[in-house]
Amino acid sequence: MSILQEKLKLLPENPGVYIMLDKDGAVIYVGKARVLKNRVRQYFHGSAKPSKVAAMVENIADFSYIITPSEIDALALENNLIKKYKPKYNILLKDDKTYPYIKAHTKEEFPRFSITRKIKKDGKYFGPFMGGIRCRDILDVAAAVYQIRTCSTPVTEKAKKPCLAHHLGRCPAPCAHLCTKEEYAERVKKALSFLDGNYEEAEERLKEKMLRFAENEEFELAMEYREKLSILSKLKLKRLTSINRCINADIVALKTNGLYSAVSVLIVRGGIMQGGHNYSLEDASLSETDALTAFLLQYYSAREIPEEIIVQEFCEKELVESYFKEKHGKKTEVVRAKIAVRKQLLDMAEKNADEYLSKAIDKIRHKNDMTKNACARLQELLKLNKYPKRMECYDISNVSGVDKVGSMVVFYDGEADRSSYRRFKIKTVEGANDYASHQEMMRRRLAKLNTEEESRFPRPDLIVIDGGKGQLSAVKEVFDEYGIKDIELISLAEREEEVFTLFSPESIRIDKRDHALKLLQRLRDEAHRFAITYFRSLHSKRNLASVLLEIEGIGKKKRMALMEKFGTIDKMIGASVEELCSAEGIGEELAERIYKYFKDSL
Repeated sequence: MSILQEKLKLLPENPGVYIMLDKDGAVIYVGKARVLKNRVRQYFHGSAKPSKVAAMVENIADFSYIITPSEIDALALENNLIKKYKPKYNILLKDDKTYPYIKAHTKEEFPRFSITRKIKKDGKYFGPFMGGIRCRDILDVAAAVYQIRTCSTPVTEKAKKPCLAHHLGRCPAPCAHLCTKEEYAERVKKALSFLDGNYEEAEERLKEKMLRFAENEEFELAMEYREKLSILSKLKLKRLTSINRCINADIVALKTNGLYSAVSVLIVRGGIMQGGHNYSLEDASLSETDALTAFLLQYYSAREIPEEIIVQEFCEKELVESYFKEKHGKKTEVVRAKIAVRKQLLDMAEKNADEYLSKAIDKIRHKNDMTKNACARLQELLKLNKYPKRMECYDISNVSGVDKVGSMVVFYDGEADRSSYRRFKIKTVEGANDYASHQEMMRRRLAKLNTEEESRFPRPDLIVIDGGKGQLSAVKEVFDEYGIKDIELISLAEREEEVFTLFSPESIRIDKRDHALKLLQRLRDEAHRFAITYFRSLHSKRNLASVLLEIEGIGKKKRMALMEKFGTIDKMIGASVEELCSAEGIGEELAERIYKYFKDSL
C-alpha cells in the first residue's frame, strides 16, 4: 500500500476521471470527481464503506487519473471509459431493453412515419411503447385516420404509380403527385398531435367510419375500425387524470442495500402511463448520487431524452442537465420531486425499485454464480495466470469443405457481448480441413493485435477453441508464429466435455454441475450457433441440387424428390430422419446417411 499512499499525496485538486486497476493491470472501476484529490482518498481513508466498495478496495493494486477541463467533461469521459473497459465494479446495463418508438421523419419534404428502436437526431420520436400497447397498432390508427406515409418510397419529380395503401385510403400518394406539399403538411401536423396524446379527433373519425361501414353492411371493415377504437380506449385508460396532458416525463428511482441496487423507470407521455422497467445493478460507487448519475448517462445514451426527468433529492440536478445540454443538444429539466403528483409518481417508482430489489437479490446472486464467479472458478481449475475477463471462442462450420465459415463470440465477465461477435469466411483452405481453417481464422484475428484496430478488437484474456487436442495444437502453432505468450489458450471437446490445455498432455474433466463448465458450454454453444447461422445464410444462395450431388446414393430422381419436398438447404439441414424418409424414394438407410452427412459436417 506504500506506493498507493505516495500516489495519493500527489493527487491534484482538478476535476477528472480516476481509473482503478487490479494486480494484473486490468481496469476494475472508473469514476469521475469534482476534486480528484478528495474523491480518490475517500476509498482508502475514512469510515466504514458499503460492502461492494470494500470488496473493490481489496482488489486495487494501482490507480491512474485523467484531468479534465470541467466536471461535465469528466462525466462524458467516465461514460466512454466504462463502455470501453467494461469494469467489473461499475454499473453495466446488461439486462437493458430497448423499446420501440414511432419516428416522424420531419426533416423530409413529405415526412414519413416508421417504427424504430434506435434514436438519432434526425426526426421526432414518440414512445417508448410498452405495457401491452403495440407500436404498430398506434401507427396503424394514425395511418387510417390521417393518411400519412408509412413506406420508404422516395418522392421525386417523376410521378410513380399509386400503391395499395393509396387505394385503401391510407396514403394520399404524394409520390404519385396526387397530394400537394401543403395538403400533406396539414395531415402530418394532425398526426403529430395525435401521437402527442390528443386522441379526441381520431376517436370521432374512427367512430364515423365504423358507423358508415356498418350502415353499408361492410361488416368486416366496421369490425376493423372497432378494433382501432379499442386500441384508443386502452391508451385512454392509461391516462392519469391528475397529470397535465403536456407532461412527457421519465420517473427514475434508485434503492440500494449496500451490496446491490435496483432502479425503477416509469414512463409518462402526454399524461399517459406507458409502463416501466426495473434494473438490477452492481456498483462500487461511494454514494447513491454517483450510482444514479452513472445510470442516467448509460440509460439515455441510446434513448430519446424526455422533456422532464423526475428523480430523488440526491440526484446531481445541475450536472445532469448541463451534460444532456452539452453532449446531446437537448434541454431537459431534472426535477427533484417533493410535492403533489410528481412526488406521488416518484413514490410509486421507489416502491417498485424497493420491491424489485428484495425479489431480485437471489436472482442476482445466481447470475453472479453463472458469470463472474464462474470465471473466477475457471481461473482456479485451469490454473490460468489471470482472471479471464474477456473470453473469445472460435468455431468452424462447413459441409464437406463447401462454404467454410468461422465464428468468434465474445463473453465479458461470463456474459455475451454480441456487439463484439465476428464472422470469417475461410478463403485459403481447400476441402474440409478443420485444423487449417482454425489457423487461417486465428492468423486474421491475431494480426489485429498491436495495431490501430486493437481498440475495436481488444486483446482477450482467454481463447477457447471448439475441438480437441488437434485443434488446440493447430492454433498453438499460430500463437508461436506471432509470439503470443500473454493470452491463455484452451480447447473444449464436445463428446466428453474434456478441456485441453497447453500445460498438460492429459485433459481436465470438470464436474458437469460446476458453473465453470456450464460457462464454457454456453460459450462453445454460442460460437456453434453463430457459425451455423452464417453458414446457412451463405448456403441459401447455393443450389440445393449441387449439395445433394455430393451425397452417395442420391441419383436424379431422388434428388428431384428431395428438392420438391424441402426446397432449400436450410430446411433439409433441420430435417429429422423421419422427415427425410417422407420424401418419395428415400428409405431409412439413405435418410440416415443424409442426416449424418449434414450433422457431421456442421
